[in-house]
Amino acid sequence: MHLAKQKPIGIFDSGIGGLTVMRAIRKILPNEDIIYFGDTAHLPYGDKSTEAIQSYSIKITNLLLSKECKVILIACNSASAAAYKLLKEYVGSKANVLNVIDPMISLIAEKYVNKTIGLIGTKRTIHSKVYEKKIHELGLGIKLKSLATPLLAPMIEEGYLNNPILHQTLADYLSRSEISGIEALILGCTHYPLIHKDIEAFYQGEVAILDSSQAVANSLYNLLASENLLNSQTKAGKSSFFVSDYTQSFQEAATLFFGENVRLEYYPLWE
Repeated sequence: MHLAKQKPIGIFDSGIGGLTVMRAIRKILPNEDIIYFGDTAHLPYGDKSTEAIQSYSIKITNLLLSKECKVILIACNSASAAAYKLLKEYVGSKANVLNVIDPMISLIAEKYVNKTIGLIGTKRTIHSKVYEKKIHELGLGIKLKSLATPLLAPMIEEGYLNNPILHQTLADYLSRSEISGIEALILGCTHYPLIHKDIEAFYQGEVAILDSSQAVANSLYNLLASENLLNSQTKAGKSSFFVSDYTQSFQEAATLFFGENVRLEYYPLWE
């Protein structure tokens, strides 16, 4: 078990979005070694087929298993919806597999009984109806209003932050009748916390903005603690970054997030 504690946590996403989750994890678990994979060659996942996302996810999981990760966290809503069950079966007992959807469902169940909440995400996440199904299963009188916002993740990935075009696109989406009259809004894509302040500004404090990053970090901490897998080393954990294609935006985002010059390792999913 002592050796298992020292093994790294593996995290993957289509691009920079999962860095928001990694940052939250790094704050609550500073001693853990973390390996992050950004599938920049295939982003965004939101407009890909289920089969394609599953194929990418298996390839990435093979890399993380080869690095002996004790946990594989799918830090992407689209991949969580399309590939979580498959990866759980594929990985078996080799590692724990977590997604970013279930921790948010638990948060909603705790705080939003009989409330009307909104959800924005990629086409893949919204059309999968995974949030709708899980919230319905709660039986807590929660009404969900969903809207696909497919332009946001690519714009964020391309660095359109604090940009009038992004603000105009965001305002158009959030003004739509499909998500009117809500009391809280789920950011159903790990890219969206990067524009959290813009979304908050649009609603002027009238709608609670639900970012899954902290909920996911807390869920991971609880899992490691319950299975006696918390890394007991006293030094700060190491961070490693792999990408399937080099992009300047990923380099800049990772450096900004973690306050250090990040070295990216190139790992193509297909040679």
